[in-house]
Amino acid sequence: MSSTIETTRLGTDGPLVGVQGLGCMGMSEFYGPTDTQEALATLERALELGVTLFDTADVYGSGANEELIGPFVRAHREQVVLATKFAIERRADDPHYRGINNDPAYIRKAVDASLRRLGTDVIDLYYMHRRDPDVPLAESVGAMAELVAAGKVRHLGLSEVTGPELREAHAVHPIAALQSEWSLFARGVERSAVPAAAELGVALVPYSPLGRGFLTGAVTDAGQLDASDFRRHLPRFSGENAAGNAELVAPVRKIAEQHGATVAQVALAWVQQRAAVHGLTAVVPIPGTRKRTRLEENLGATRLVLTEEELAELEPISARVSGSRYADMSSTADAREV
Repeated sequence: MSSTIETTRLGTDGPLVGVQGLGCMGMSEFYGPTDTQEALATLERALELGVTLFDTADVYGSGANEELIGPFVRAHREQVVLATKFAIERRADDPHYRGINNDPAYIRKAVDASLRRLGTDVIDLYYMHRRDPDVPLAESVGAMAELVAAGKVRHLGLSEVTGPELREAHAVHPIAALQSEWSLFARGVERSAVPAAAELGVALVPYSPLGRGFLTGAVTDAGQLDASDFRRHLPRFSGENAAGNAELVAPVRKIAEQHGATVAQVALAWVQQRAAVHGLTAVVPIPGTRKRTRLEENLGATRLVLTEEELAELEPISARVSGSRYADMSSTADAREV
């Protein structure tokens, strides 16, 4: 693969990025052992092929992911659109602990820590990773807006918020992008967040657009995964849920064969065509990979267009998925919309 992908803009006044980004989380944690040199080579290859949006977070590897991609970001600072996130806290003495902090004082400390680990003086897109309903949204977004005024951040984003929350935040400061899980296996974001984003001119940045591996056709149950892989603890990958979910890939595989494409490419093409379906300014999925071969496969989806008949054939899949996205859904937008 040698040609570069097209570009689009995140939000009305946001940065110009390649139509597919790269999620960097798995390079440091969560998906089993990593070949660091191959991961770094994947970053370079992504940029060569027109990927410019690189996504990380302070919680990935407890800061290690920001440190890992920092040298790459600094070497290509004018080309890279750097996205990172704050809000999920961890504890060194309890590897299972996850807290959510939206307090303005915490946000100010978090951004400085991220800037230090990344070795840069500005973050292009800074997301609130999760929403704490106990902290007024206006206070949190107001603190984020202060970071823009201070020159530490260029654009703001939110993750896993509802439509009403997106509207409230956007009234405080323009939001360039909403990052939420969106795939053939997860369409809850369409209930209220997508209509609000379309109305406000906010771009969608879908994470886990391949259903954490199910929509590659290569993963069928937790038993295939490394002992350190966090998917072993996800309801969709356990027992009968996994068996049923694996069967749902059949129509995706059939369409892939008709196009001479892979299952993953069809799944990604479906996500990217959501922009036209929902009237969004942009949909820029960020599939995560640590391998150049998988990266090139994923980018092939940017040239694949599914027909109306094929989209209709894929439409029923999400309603048949067994198991929730996470064992604990309390911090997701889905939970607040129930």
